[in-house]
Amino acid sequence: MKPGLEPGRRETMSITVTREMTASFGGIEVHPTLSTVTMVYYMEWVGRNIILPFLEKGEEGVGGAITVKHRAPAPVGKQVTFTAEATEVKTNQVVCRVEARHDKAVVGEGTFVQAILLKQQIRDRIEEMK
Repeated sequence: MKPGLEPGRRETMSITVTREMTASFGGIEVHPTLSTVTMVYYMEWVGRNIILPFLEKGEEGVGGAITVKHRAPAPVGKQVTFTAEATEVKTNQVVCRVEARHDKAVVGEGTFVQAILLKQQIRDRIEEMK
């Protein structure tokens, strides 16, 4: 990784909850609120934005772990802001605190860990799994 990524670096992104983001299984909506899987998707994305400016040519980040608690609903139409903050930065690992929030509550919170690897290592590992 390039130098400069330090604990405390933050990134944010906001989305508006749509029907496509709701808790649904097999095309049947269970709740008209942001699903946990969609919340995790955006938590990972905002966490990825932390590392992007610091990746060297030939490096890539891969998700290593995510632990979240879904705390409150975010109904369709609600704007949700996702925040990631680097809490630990090592040569080949970045840990971020992640949060989803709207104007009335913390929707979810947790920790996202990314490993920083050479792209060739990733390709080799994928090939091993075929």
